[in-house]
Amino acid sequence: MVAEKELNQEGTTVETETVNLEAAEEIVNEEVKSQEESELELLKKENEELKGKLEETENRILRLQADFENARRRARLDLEATEKYKAQSLITSLLPAIDNFERALKLDADNEQAKSLLQGMDMVYRSVLEALKAEGAEQIDAVGKEFDPHMHQAVMQVQDENFDSNVVVEELQKGYILKDRVIRPSMVKVNQ
Repeated sequence: MVAEKELNQEGTTVETETVNLEAAEEIVNEEVKSQEESELELLKKENEELKGKLEETENRILRLQADFENARRRARLDLEATEKYKAQSLITSLLPAIDNFERALKLDADNEQAKSLLQGMDMVYRSVLEALKAEGAEQIDAVGKEFDPHMHQAVMQVQDENFDSNVVVEELQKGYILKDRVIRPSMVKVNQ
């Protein structure tokens, strides 16, 4: 500090002290600098926190988008399967009637009236099979084929030299398949 004498308005001399401006500026600059550094540290911390929250939010959004896409895909597949197999319950309900038609058609007719009746039944039977085929249902061919546990249900085993081992010898009840799904497996006799 430097002491200086000055004249006041009344003309008397007054002693004043002046602060060294450079020292004062330096003190102020250091305080401002330290305040700026602490504010900068706070801003850096806040920035890091915001980056973390942003990354977490982005990850949540990505997971939600993936879940949404999976749900849409599952819904589409369910709808396709429903459409593809819509006739399954009707076909399953018709199978006992078809079995009865097949048993009736195996009867021997001894007169013209019975033959005519069997002919009419055969026409109805074929019409029903054509309707099933139009919906994608078909009979499973079993006799002479190798036994497949997905398509055939073995109810008996026999010893027949005319067939190879593990081959279907006789079909006891027809099996049906709808597109790529087995509705009812064929009941068969299998060669040992």
